[in-house]
Amino acid sequence: MSPRKPTKKDLEKHIEEMDKQLEISEDKAGKYLKELQYAKADLQNMQKQNLKRIQDVMDRANGSILQQMIPLLDELQILGAFNAEENLIEGVQMVERKLMKVLEMEGVQPIEAVGLKFDPFRHEAIMEVETLNFEDGHVAEEIRQGYTYKDKVLRASVVKVAKAPDVVEIKIEDDQDE
Repeated sequence: MSPRKPTKKDLEKHIEEMDKQLEISEDKAGKYLKELQYAKADLQNMQKQNLKRIQDVMDRANGSILQQMIPLLDELQILGAFNAEENLIEGVQMVERKLMKVLEMEGVQPIEAVGLKFDPFRHEAIMEVETLNFEDGHVAEEIRQGYTYKDKVLRASVVKVAKAPDVVEIKIEDDQDE
């Protein structure tokens, strides 16, 4: 038995059903598109809000640090009025101590260098110096202090690295009579 050929009426009915399914699918697609557009807009708004919050937190933190530095500026301006060298030196040292205290309160720490093994992540070597006072590859002298902030290097210490002398002269005194 061979399959029956669809009639024109059957084909029209089938086309009608397909048109209804297409219309339903188009409605669903339109609904999904609108939902996607709303979700995208919500995401963009959240991103803008988060960026604003981050900026507000950074501004408050920076404001706090700057507020602590203003008295240091006042003291430096007062020091400008001093004529006596002794008072000036003492005043500058006082301001330096206060500034270091402000930095430490914010989490800034000086990097230890002299006598420690050279660390390329924390030290910047500008030269090697021959010496017997420090082990080979250790920091012999610090030229500029380095600092960390929350275990991240803000500025590496500029250092001179010890190097064992190539030749050590040994002076032997000869007390033998000839």
